[in-house]
Amino acid sequence: MIILALDTTSELGSLAISSNGQILAEHALHSPEGFAHLIYPAIERLLAQADVRLAEIDCFAAASGPGSFTGVRVGLSAVKGLAEAMSKAALGVSNLRALSSFGNLPLRAVILDARRGEFYTAVYNQRFELVVPETVGKLSPWLETLAEPMYQFISPVPLPLEGTRFANMPFLEAPRTLAAAVARCAEREQCAWLDPAALDANYVRRPDAETFWKEG
Repeated sequence: MIILALDTTSELGSLAISSNGQILAEHALHSPEGFAHLIYPAIERLLAQADVRLAEIDCFAAASGPGSFTGVRVGLSAVKGLAEAMSKAALGVSNLRALSSFGNLPLRAVILDARRGEFYTAVYNQRFELVVPETVGKLSPWLETLAEPMYQFISPVPLPLEGTRFANMPFLEAPRTLAAAVARCAEREQCAWLDPAALDANYVRRPDAETFWKEG
C-alpha cells in the first residue's frame, strides 16, 4: 500500500511517500508565505523521486491541525482534490497524534506550542490511540491532571518541565516536519480512511479545559 502524506500546518511543511511502512521519499518545504503556490509542483517532484505514479497512490493523507488556519486548509484541500480526482481514499491526521508516532514508550504526552504562553496537549499510547483528550491552554494546569507514574514527553520544542515531577521523565525532541509521521498514522488506520468529502480540520477546543481548570 502506498500513501502520499502532506503537512502544511506551519511555515515548515513537508511531504512524504510511504510504501508498506517504508518512506520512499520525503521533502521539507519552508514557506512563511504559505504553500498554495508550492504544493502541486512539490508533489510532482516527490513522485518522480520515489518513482511512483499518482495512480498508484492508495491513500492521500494530510496533517489536519492544530496549526495555521490557512495552512491546514491548504493541505486538506490538496488531499481532497487529489483523492477525489483519483477516486481514492483520504485521511486527516491530528498533528498531536502524528507526534505520538515518534515515541517508543507506552504513554506519550505530546505537546505543541500554541503561542501566547499556551500549548496544545494530549496523551497517546503506543498504538497512537488517544488516552487523554486533546486540549489547549496553560501547560502547568494540564500537567497537574496527569496521574500515571511515567510518561514520555514529545515536542518539537523544549518544554518548561524543570521544577515539576516530570523534570526527569523521558523527553524526545521530535522533528518539525511531520509528513512521514502522518503517513505512519494513515497506514495504521486503513479502516478509518474516508471519502474525501468527509475530511475536516482538527480544531482543538478550549472550553472543556477551561471549565476543568477553572481558568480565565
